[in-house]
Amino acid sequence: MDLSLNTKNVFSSALRFAMSIDTLKNSPELAHELKTSAQEQVEFMLSEDEEVRLLVSQEEVKCVVRLGISSVLSTLLDRLSSLLLLPEEFDVLNDIEWLCKVLPRMELMKDLVFKWADVSSEILVIAQNCKLGVKVKLVEVTGKVLEAVGYGVVIVPCGSRACLLKLWLPFIRRLKTLVDAEGSGSEYRMDEDLCEFLEGSMVSLVLTLPSNDQAEVFGEWMRGIALEGVKFPDLSEAFEVWCYRSKSAKRRLLEKCDRLASENLAH
Repeated sequence: MDLSLNTKNVFSSALRFAMSIDTLKNSPELAHELKTSAQEQVEFMLSEDEEVRLLVSQEEVKCVVRLGISSVLSTLLDRLSSLLLLPEEFDVLNDIEWLCKVLPRMELMKDLVFKWADVSSEILVIAQNCKLGVKVKLVEVTGKVLEAVGYGVVIVPCGSRACLLKLWLPFIRRLKTLVDAEGSGSEYRMDEDLCEFLEGSMVSLVLTLPSNDQAEVFGEWMRGIALEGVKFPDLSEAFEVWCYRSKSAKRRLLEKCDRLASENLAH
């Protein structure tokens, strides 16, 4: 019992420092080193310590993780809002990427996915004023969330899945255009691996949606191709599956595209 309690205390403490719940406010450099060491310790304990793999199912440990998720996302929103998140200061987004790596091992990825879905609208409003590098990093993190939902790692209600994709698809598409316009010499790029990763996640995700939601997504996608010349992401595979499944798919899609085109001309 003493050994288990000691392991639990060490692991909980490492989690709190890894997610900056506890930190050294008077020494930022030392705080960063401590956080990095704590993250490494958490990863090691999850992979090597059998007791820890049992501890993660305890509600007390789960509460620490959920508190950390809320803290990290709150920090992200604060920094985005105050425009303090510069391209060279990606700590908070790196922390979220780290969470995406360890949370599935704790079966708590759903907590991050639901929180990310809740704050996505707010993030996207603020992100319009952010530097290009910050936007790219946001998309990298969002890709992890889309992957978890699209491949069934996290089961999300249908409406939330559709909302998540409809929110981020236009942003990702426009960002790809901006990044490409910067040319190959740009410091910030959406490389081939990232693009394939995003496309694969979005194709899988759109195939999980009801037909009407799929129609909206494909309408937005085709509007981007027709009116803006934006071919990324390539959802043609998912579109073909949708057409095969629904006899009336082509008719509904054309109606949707015509309406979108008319609205665009009206504006």
